[in-house]
Amino acid sequence: MGKLAIGLLGLFRRISLLAWRLRGKTPEDVAARRVVSGESWNEFCDALKAAGAALNFPGAPRDAFNQAEGYRYLSRLARAGLMAFIEHADAGAPVLHRVVDETTKLGADNPDNFYLTAALDGDFEYRITGRRNTIAYLSFGTQSGNYGRGGGLPPTGYIESDQIQMDGEGRFELVVSCKPHDRNWLPMTPETGTLVVRQTFGDRNAETPAELTIERINCPEAERRASHLTARALDEGLRNAAALVAGAPLLFAKWTRGFQKHSNELPMFDPQVSLAAGGDPNIAYYHSHWAIAADEALVIEVTPPECEHWNFQLNNYWMESLDYRHFRIHTNKHLAHYSDDGSVRLIVAHENPGRPNWIQTAGHTSGTMCFRWVQAKEHPQPRTRLVKLDGLPKTTERTIAARSGS
Repeated sequence: MGKLAIGLLGLFRRISLLAWRLRGKTPEDVAARRVVSGESWNEFCDALKAAGAALNFPGAPRDAFNQAEGYRYLSRLARAGLMAFIEHADAGAPVLHRVVDETTKLGADNPDNFYLTAALDGDFEYRITGRRNTIAYLSFGTQSGNYGRGGGLPPTGYIESDQIQMDGEGRFELVVSCKPHDRNWLPMTPETGTLVVRQTFGDRNAETPAELTIERINCPEAERRASHLTARALDEGLRNAAALVAGAPLLFAKWTRGFQKHSNELPMFDPQVSLAAGGDPNIAYYHSHWAIAADEALVIEVTPPECEHWNFQLNNYWMESLDYRHFRIHTNKHLAHYSDDGSVRLIVAHENPGRPNWIQTAGHTSGTMCFRWVQAKEHPQPRTRLVKLDGLPKTTERTIAARSGS
């Protein structure tokens, strides 16, 4: 019903806009009328109410704990949408900011990542100035669309740090444009609307994220300054924020329902579906659902391939990463304990099993999970098995420092 309500609102809006245009009114006139009459705000509120339908999507848990997390999820998305589409929506004066962070989560957000985003316009040109510092992995991508609209977030350009020329201190400039440039260039298309920066930690406690700024270039100085808020900008911003809150939960609830078909296994996720939803093209994803009883453990075994980075994480049903600030809900290439033969054995359990690579469930009995290989030359299939805690296999793991060569 929620998806139908949002669709009907959109259809009504388009019909109303056409009617006003036939009367000689501009989009600015229509937006001004909608703001003054309260329609913009009322539709935003209606969309927030309709978004709750995602929590009743077939297969979704109906217990109080998961429903509470679901409603908190909606509130976080509302905060993220208002930040992205109201506060920092001016593509003429873009601002790099964090929408997904430690308390705003979306689509199996990576606990090892420090995400940044900014509004772009394919008709403009930009320059990103930065210093890499000590972050393990750094990439930049341009995308069209936003969550809540049918097209998802298809990529329009991509570049990572290994492809960027830097000076001896890691400083660089990166041009973002539709027109090709000879040096560091991040492509856009006329449809581009979003910049996404992924910075991946090997160890959050030992690395410093890149210092980055963005500015519009090749335009008069006056056009680089932020614009005053207009009725049309507010009207569109509220509509886009509502689309995020209503659309993203439905998308990921649908994914999770599909994951339940192979619960406690880790098959490779369709790369094309991942790309359409804004996934990194250099990452192979293994998404699934997990469920374990109090006396059980999920054992995951694999020999990591040669790769830039890998990690494994637990999420809740809504595909929010669990609270990695206070619980050990993930591990990665640099933090994991390895066996003598180079393999790793991860153990997902409610209580500490007294073995290396324990992944905490943080009060959850089920949810979703994700394994990633970053820039891997091979994509081995992680093996999983559900066992009783008292039947856990013996281990020969040992602690190894950062494995830069594997």
